[in-house]
Amino acid sequence: MDIPLNGAVERRVLIVGAGPAGLYAAARLGALRLEAKERGDAVRIILLERNPRPGRKLLVSGSGRCNIAHDSPVDGLLKHYGGGEKTGASARFLKRALHALDTPALLAWFEARGLGFVTEANGKIFPESDRAADVLKILLAEIATVKVELRSGCRLLSLAHLATGGFEALIDEDGVESTIRSDAVLIATGGITYPVTGSRGDGLELARDLGHSVVEARPALAAIFVKDWALKNLSGLSFHSAAFVLRREGKILVEREGDLLITHEGLSGPLILDGSRFLRAGDGIELSFIPSEGARSAASQRFEERLDEHIRNSARGLVKGALVASGLPKSLAEALRELAGVPAEATCASLSRPARRELVRLATAFPVRVQALGGLDTAMVTAGGISLAEVDPATMESRIVPGLYFAGELLDIDGDTGGYNLHAAFATGNLAARGISEYLSRIAERSPTRDAGAGQASS
Repeated sequence: MDIPLNGAVERRVLIVGAGPAGLYAAARLGALRLEAKERGDAVRIILLERNPRPGRKLLVSGSGRCNIAHDSPVDGLLKHYGGGEKTGASARFLKRALHALDTPALLAWFEARGLGFVTEANGKIFPESDRAADVLKILLAEIATVKVELRSGCRLLSLAHLATGGFEALIDEDGVESTIRSDAVLIATGGITYPVTGSRGDGLELARDLGHSVVEARPALAAIFVKDWALKNLSGLSFHSAAFVLRREGKILVEREGDLLITHEGLSGPLILDGSRFLRAGDGIELSFIPSEGARSAASQRFEERLDEHIRNSARGLVKGALVASGLPKSLAEALRELAGVPAEATCASLSRPARRELVRLATAFPVRVQALGGLDTAMVTAGGISLAEVDPATMESRIVPGLYFAGELLDIDGDTGGYNLHAAFATGNLAARGISEYLSRIAERSPTRDAGAGQASS
């Protein structure tokens, strides 16, 4: 039977995972439960976290600064997400969540609790303090205010959907196993990357056990390792608005533009991190070091015209000097000259047309063979996850198991760098909280004295 609590009926909600999505959902649901009390229902919210302390991955986000969101309207935000079975599926899925908690609304929630923000020139938004810990501090204070029961060091071992309704969870808390029954469950355990922070894919297995399809989880926002890396000596060199093209079987599949960083073992920077969701080991890409301004072929032509002009006007000058005058950094100009087989002492007057064409090709279509992507320990987020087709985008409720909800990185959604992933976590957590609140209202109206799972909990 349901447990009466000072004349009210107690409902239980179990939230698994105290990362950004789980913490925000708990805070929002805790606030909504005040309305439930007024209707004669009490809602007990239990938030489980397997780590000794919550929010560990949040603390390392944005290199500890916490890039919480991006300064863009919703339509602009939606262009920066991948995932889903078809192109644009993740944007369609997230549209309601981001409209319900757009950038101004998200910032306003934290600002109302004393946290200010700064917006950088590139649109990235950070706390004024530059401290992810301050974001976490507010979330923890809020769940304490609304009486969420946080149980850290507590691992969910299994989750069963009961034939009579509700759920039974088997948990391990400090080596002691027990069960918790609840009316609804939100799984917000994150993906598989950065496992040291607690993201080990547990939620994906729980979802699979309950009948959900899981798109293969893999690293995203990952650097790439390059086979036979010819530019390793240029490690640390960065470029604004570089570009790459991915071809397979002679067809262009992806064209991307963004900031690039050369590393000792390959490539990184927003261009590569954001584009890594499309790449796999063995792919060949063509890299342009010239700002394309949205038209790669035109950029190549402009570079070639500038180089030709400098060669004509400086016949006695060195080829390296013409490359630098055409817009290449000195170190890259020297490396490309060497790769093109042009002698260091070669003058512009002595440069052959084939050698000139090769220099243009290396500057605007440098061939790179992807040896591997950054692994789980270094990738920032997870691509793949719970199939979006099996989750209601209006509520984050499972279309397979009533009362089961999902939020955050374990969904088949991955955003670009720039605050998009954290914003999606908060936004899906927000909708899940609203969805759970409405679900509890529905079951109370249908059967206010039903033999609920919550009332038979052993913990």
